Amino acid sequence: MKPRQIVSDMDSYVPGRSQDEIAAEFGLKKEDIIKLGSNENPWGPSPKAIKAIAEESKNINRYPESQLKDLVHLAAQYSDVKDSQVIIGGDGADEIIDVLAKTFIEPDDEFIVPLPSYMYYEYLLKQYGANPVYARWDLDKNVLDVESIFDKINPKTKMIFLCSPNNPSGTLIDRADLIRIASENPDILIVIDEAYFEYSEVTNKDLINEYDNIFIIRTMSKVLGLAGMRIGYGLACEEIIEYMHRIKPVFSLTRLSYVAAVNTFEDKEYIERSIKDGIESRDYLIDELSKIDCLNVFPSKSNFILIGVKDTGYTAAEITREFMKRGIIVRDCTSFKGLDEYWIRISICTMEENKKFIDIVHEVVD
Repeated sequence: MKPRQIVSDMDSYVPGRSQDEIAAEFGLKKEDIIKLGSNENPWGPSPKAIKAIAEESKNINRYPESQLKDLVHLAAQYSDVKDSQVIIGGDGADEIIDVLAKTFIEPDDEFIVPLPSYMYYEYLLKQYGANPVYARWDLDKNVLDVESIFDKINPKTKMIFLCSPNNPSGTLIDRADLIRIASENPDILIVIDEAYFEYSEVTNKDLINEYDNIFIIRTMSKVLGLAGMRIGYGLACEEIIEYMHRIKPVFSLTRLSYVAAVNTFEDKEYIERSIKDGIESRDYLIDELSKIDCLNVFPSKSNFILIGVKDTGYTAAEITREFMKRGIIVRDCTSFKGLDEYWIRISICTMEENKKFIDIVHEVVD
């Protein structure tokens, strides 16, 4: 069978490497490997979610909830928006992006992504015949190059993806820039990815009440500790949400992911602790790594840190392998468009793991 042409032309997405892969390749024990490559919550899920999953497991012979009213209400409360302004998706935020594409994209539409940024926007939208157009982040100043966005806008532009904090740079986009882009382009959907907003303690969710062309993407995979349950949600004006519900799969959340999500949103103490511990871990890593002269450590408002390694004498692939030999998984960012072969990204971990990682960094680069 011959696939569609777009499938033949596409490259595969390159995810971070798993503990199982590293353990097998280097003869390590899986439990000894520290995973800093996937921007996860290293402290585990809410105990209330774990208990709810165990109790619900006896019901997995039944179809899951279809309307998700309780979960929608909790997500709306958490976000301080109306229930009618929320859509919930399975497969993390990826399903939300996919439903956006199925709802609004026509073949030969264009979408703008400033580079470097999260590459999965491109993988999802290209499947529907849309063409990526690249703006840029100014890595020297560590800010979005707003004029590069405006330079790329044309009558075919359907969406602009703005990740804030940006992955992989950790950069927040200035609110005034978001407002300018949205207000001057009312017929273009401005998609603001807030997957990591809790770590920045900054959100632009209130803009959905002022601009009906703003869509906010969020996930329960980071602060909320449910990466393995694959739950995402989106915030927008009621009209956009209603259109998307016409397309969204009915049973995209499992019974287990549903109860995990509900009980996590209800566990306020867990959420507060996750945010606090995550920020402390990030700031510790930035402080310690910034003391190492050969590393170009970017400030971050997320749960990850972008690091330039050119002055170490290693490429990203080489230094990543040195870390893996020692049981540390970091993300080689060579596959990120807009970055060369001298960038890695690390994510937060426990303080015990942080200290072990810092010792190994010194061992590798000193």
